[in-house]
Amino acid sequence: MSGVLQERHELNREGLLRVCGCSKEAGKFSEFFWETAQMMQYLNGIYDVHRKSLEQLKRWNEEWYQAIRPEAYETSYGNPAYCVGKFGMEYGRILSFLYTEMRSGFPYAIEGRLFDLVILNELFLEIFQSFIEEDVSPEKIRKIIFDHMRDYSSDVFEYRIREQLDPSLDFAVRIVMDSDWNNEDSLYQYGEYISENEIRTLKYLNSLSQEKIQAIAKTYVEGFHEGFIVNRIDMSGKRTVNIRYTIGFEPVIKEAIIQFAEIGLEPIIYRWGHGSLTKGLNKVGYISTSPNPQYEYDHRYDQALYFDNRFMQHKLECYRNSYERWKEEAELLAGPACMETFGERPFLPENKEANLRLSDRQQELSVEFQIRSSEIVNEYIRPDQRSFTIIAYPIPEIGEQFEEIFEEVIKVNTLDQKKYRKIQQKLIDALDRAVEVHIKGAGENQTDLYVAMHEMDDPDCQTNFENCLADVNIPIGEVFTSPKLTGTNGVLHVGEAYLRDLKFIDLKITFKDGKISSYTCGNFEKEEENQALVKENILYNRDTLPMGEFAIGTNTTAYAMAKKYDILYQLPILIVEKMGPHFAVGDTCYSHSEDVKVYNPDGKEISAKHNECSREGEYFQCHTDITIPYEELESITVFELGGKEVAIIQDGRFVLPGTETLNEPLTEIRQLSKMKK
Repeated sequence: MSGVLQERHELNREGLLRVCGCSKEAGKFSEFFWETAQMMQYLNGIYDVHRKSLEQLKRWNEEWYQAIRPEAYETSYGNPAYCVGKFGMEYGRILSFLYTEMRSGFPYAIEGRLFDLVILNELFLEIFQSFIEEDVSPEKIRKIIFDHMRDYSSDVFEYRIREQLDPSLDFAVRIVMDSDWNNEDSLYQYGEYISENEIRTLKYLNSLSQEKIQAIAKTYVEGFHEGFIVNRIDMSGKRTVNIRYTIGFEPVIKEAIIQFAEIGLEPIIYRWGHGSLTKGLNKVGYISTSPNPQYEYDHRYDQALYFDNRFMQHKLECYRNSYERWKEEAELLAGPACMETFGERPFLPENKEANLRLSDRQQELSVEFQIRSSEIVNEYIRPDQRSFTIIAYPIPEIGEQFEEIFEEVIKVNTLDQKKYRKIQQKLIDALDRAVEVHIKGAGENQTDLYVAMHEMDDPDCQTNFENCLADVNIPIGEVFTSPKLTGTNGVLHVGEAYLRDLKFIDLKITFKDGKISSYTCGNFEKEEENQALVKENILYNRDTLPMGEFAIGTNTTAYAMAKKYDILYQLPILIVEKMGPHFAVGDTCYSHSEDVKVYNPDGKEISAKHNECSREGEYFQCHTDITIPYEELESITVFELGGKEVAIIQDGRFVLPGTETLNEPLTEIRQLSKMKK
């Protein structure tokens, strides 16, 4: 096979030379094809260098990503608006897609993945040939793209699933374990964009003692391991763990790999998907800072060029065949361990008419694919037989006080579990007597929401709320439940929310019997654009979603940190959800694992794991948390059977007896604010 690929690669080289020599035959498109052919030759040249020095890797990285950086983006073919301005709507959209698809080849060239480079070259050459023929049309080009994606999707998806399961594909593992991390240029080995965030993070971590690095890794690894212990899952048959992280954290990841080995787990590390076939709305894998968030936003729905029912069915078939081939490896996977980051400047996207977008039918198909593909994954990697963990740390972009904030986050991630266990149990005891809970916003916050609670068969042995103590979900600090949908009504509103790398302003969602009945935000002047933003990025193109979770966050220490450094709206949802009441839309926290018995430290079994949707086997493969920060919160009140009211929070402060110590960090922040005034 390698010999055939090499032959195709040589033919591609000759074809690209011909494009450069006769690009004028493409008329007004000649400049596009000449520039893109040059770009592909550049990639092939990188691939040919077998021993790539750090100096070369750094130079290539800087040169490659410069073309889509914000300062160059206005006149980049990667910008759909620029392409449409030059070539019209039909051809402009297609050529911007093609240019972007070709740009996905840089990490392949760095990694030495010849097959991926070959098929990119061949797609480009086939489309160029069509443009120099007399009968070229947008329909013909779309068909070429569809046929190409369908013909090669089996190979692409098979490799994508294999790299998520097979530890022998160890490109990134070898980088982590074998590199000299005292040299920041080692970061360029991945082929991902390297910014000051990655470089400064690595420098900072190198300044810490080895003991501290080991402690950070220990919190991460033990959180994952604790998931098996708390949920009483047998880990003896597991051999691998998927490690996800942001580049720059290699000293911690290297130590984590060593500690995972001590509990019998071998690392699987793969990059996030770059091409339109493998990338999703969320980046999954190892990642780095985006060279241009607007570029990624503009191309989030590039698959609209070829995605239809035929393609979806074929993609599902490829998924199943691939998982069947690698089913033994799938059984050995213990789950994902995610080290996330936060601190990027909030991104407010610009909506462009030129961007490809999914049609109504394609939106329906994308929802169907999410559901059916997740069913396949859960069949081979059973949710009730794996663990996970998520932890987050800041990156330098968060501001000049990055190092201080990092130290504060370490403290937040390692708070005293015994203290919180007792306090949170007080909350649960009160909440378990509730028929419904009323959440009311303060000031300009328009939240006015009644959340219905499930009835328990045996309150002496059961509970509705889980006492979350930072096992898999770090940091500590929440009690949560799957609410009863019938009877859950009202408005959820937050002034600002930072979700999936997007900043939402005045996000407002209305629930009727636990399901979203309307939604909007204040990001754009046009209401239809606001609704589209929410639908695409919170409802994932569905018409509605249920409320899958209601929780009360108790980590006032994290909130105080956020206020002290003025980073409330830069924190990830992982931390923000612990800083006030939060509500998830989508599946419950127990999705596909409702039959696994889960117990609180007091021995009571959590009974509220289903809702009306999951009981009917209806799942949505998404779970998005939205938090009301304490400063926007007026009250949380329990309504018991018979009408008795019990206050949990009033005027943004905990008032339930036994929880008052949670107010100490809030008092400190208020005093600090008064001093500043």
